[in-house]
Amino acid sequence: MALSKNSNSIKKKVSYISVPSQIINSLSSSSLQSLLVSPKKSSRTINRFSFSYRNPRIWFFTLFLVSLFGMLKLGFNVDPISLPFSRHPCSTTTSSSFDGEHKAQSHLGFPPKKDLESNLSSGYSNSNEIIQLDGGKNETLLTKGDFWKQPDGLGFKPCLGFTSQYRKDSNSILKNRWKYLLVVVSGGMNQQRNQIVDAVVIARILGASLVVPVLQVNVIWGDESEFADIFDLEHFKNVLADDVHIVSSLPSTHVMTRPVEEKRTPLYASPQWIRAHYLKRINRERVLLLRGLDSRLSKDLPSDLQKLRCKVAFQALRFSPRILELGNKLASRMRNQGQYLSLHLRMEKDVWVRTGCLPGLTPEYDEIVNTERERHPELLTGRSNMTYHQRKLAGLCPLTALEVTRLLKALEAPKDARIYWAGGEPLGGKEVLEPLTKEFPQFYNKHDLALPGELEPFAKKASVMAAIDYIVCEKSDVFIPSHGGNMGHALQGQRAYAGHKKYITPNKRQMLRYFMNSSLPESDFNRIVKDLHRESLGQPELRTSKAGKDVTKHPVPECMCSDRQQQLHSDA
Repeated sequence: MALSKNSNSIKKKVSYISVPSQIINSLSSSSLQSLLVSPKKSSRTINRFSFSYRNPRIWFFTLFLVSLFGMLKLGFNVDPISLPFSRHPCSTTTSSSFDGEHKAQSHLGFPPKKDLESNLSSGYSNSNEIIQLDGGKNETLLTKGDFWKQPDGLGFKPCLGFTSQYRKDSNSILKNRWKYLLVVVSGGMNQQRNQIVDAVVIARILGASLVVPVLQVNVIWGDESEFADIFDLEHFKNVLADDVHIVSSLPSTHVMTRPVEEKRTPLYASPQWIRAHYLKRINRERVLLLRGLDSRLSKDLPSDLQKLRCKVAFQALRFSPRILELGNKLASRMRNQGQYLSLHLRMEKDVWVRTGCLPGLTPEYDEIVNTERERHPELLTGRSNMTYHQRKLAGLCPLTALEVTRLLKALEAPKDARIYWAGGEPLGGKEVLEPLTKEFPQFYNKHDLALPGELEPFAKKASVMAAIDYIVCEKSDVFIPSHGGNMGHALQGQRAYAGHKKYITPNKRQMLRYFMNSSLPESDFNRIVKDLHRESLGQPELRTSKAGKDVTKHPVPECMCSDRQQQLHSDA
């Protein structure tokens, strides 16, 4: 009777407890049956333990143990560090044996191989993460830090050892103070730098003293800066004191001399041509004036003259103290929170006009560019017979903000990367940069970093602004130009000379067809683009491997040497 009463009371007090389906599915049929059907026992045993069936605490404790057992059996990503009964509670690695159907999975939460590509493309990052693939083998090692990893510089260091003949000739050249070379340089700051380099070399070829180059007023920006406003004049003179005699102005004995102006210098003139056409004239007239030296001097010069070009570009042309101070301040503000990437974005109105390309924003903006180009056809920088689409397919157009964004994602730039962007106001305003700012929110330029009033003295000095951009970009960990141009070329050489700091050259001609293929999955696009840039990360490249390469862009081998130089020769 007692048992009957107990049974009746149990039937009346039925409780339902929900159990996760995963746990039920993980239990064998016998285990499940043992929960639902009680084994037959003697009445004495039942009486002794009948209180336990009526105790809800015992039920919850039993279900807790069963649930825990089910989770362990299923292999729910349980972190062994959190388990109180872990055999190795302080361990950060797990040793597991598994069959062909199971794959190793990091207990630190790193994604498995099949998810890695999508995570990287979506900005998955952790600066200290190392993801080891292929079942723990060392064959494939991928780190988020690969984006910041610097190329192998093969041990190349600057070496400007001039020959004994060069040094011997210097003695007579520096004593010669009766003939002078005047030079007027034009264009933007970086274009002017290139012409100043060539002016020094031409003065050396002619054995003449060089008057500090005159910076022509820029017709586009109206910048009236002089040499000493941009560059450290005394430093310029001192560094080149053993190569060329440099004066700030013509001496009184030559002031009344009317200089002979020469406008017919051909492109890529050789030292022999310069001597044949200018030496007699400067010896006779004592003053020679040259204008428009852009690309007038050959890129293939004797070794000593190539070293002189490097000496001017990388050592003598230092920015003025006030520019250097402000540029270093902005670079330090970028550096405060670690590594940073710099971009040179060429999206200004004049760039679209000069390149013969279109911004592709709206028909209205395309019409603005076309109208300006028709009004000033002289601004087009060559190949006027090519259409916009032909230029685009040939890789002659700047990358748009969307294209730069896709390139960065393909190269696995971290989503939290700090980015400094150099360049003028884009056509269409900063809204044009939204594809970049949405994907990489830590996006700054000099105006964002400068304190109130810091840039005010240079507001109408485009060359100074360009110099500040140059400094911050040169000090970055990674640099990428959206278009070649003079600044990109100058920084490529500067970063190589500084130890081959990472410089990514967008392979626009090869990339474009993949940009235009809308049916290509993003993961495939990322893989292809990354493969296209494996050899375009700023590794040492022999200038002599191809005629016409500029030594200020490719300083190896004339201006840099290494014990491992033979390796580069064998790879070329």
